[in-house]
Amino acid sequence: MSETLREVFGEAAVAARVAELGRQVSAHYAGLGVGDGDVVMVGVLKGALPFMADLLRALSFCPSLDFVRVASYGAGTAPGELRFLMDLETDVAGRHVLVVEDIVDTGRSLAYLLSMLEARSPASVKVCALLDKAYRREVDVKVDFVGFEAPPVFLVGYGMDVGERLRRLRGVYELVR
Repeated sequence: MSETLREVFGEAAVAARVAELGRQVSAHYAGLGVGDGDVVMVGVLKGALPFMADLLRALSFCPSLDFVRVASYGAGTAPGELRFLMDLETDVAGRHVLVVEDIVDTGRSLAYLLSMLEARSPASVKVCALLDKAYRREVDVKVDFVGFEAPPVFLVGYGMDVGERLRRLRGVYELVR
């Protein structure tokens, strides 16, 4: 299948912003006096994987890594039923948690995940998202570290997909219909 794509955030812009987010996140946790292993970086699969890997390399400390999978999209482009597909392996009680998302849209998935995490008594929970569509919120959630405010279009690339395609792109693109 052939899609038409329009660049929204190119590879260089994404790399520069991820480096800056790494500095911001590092400064936040340094201010709390945390060290290596005190923070659990939780990637929300599948879309956050490229962003999480690059953000990890941009940090000045070494967090523990874990993953969850919460699905709200099927094969199409419209939000569907929310499904929890994979849970953490790490006990986060008393530890700082940094949730890493590719994009926060309606906030439904993130609110569900944050509720699940808070029930496990972490020391703190922060959210870092490459893209934020705050204008589309249906649920009030806070994104603590935002890469870019996303435009009102369907985005692919840098981990985000349509029907499991286009995740490999190094920039963020609008899927033009």
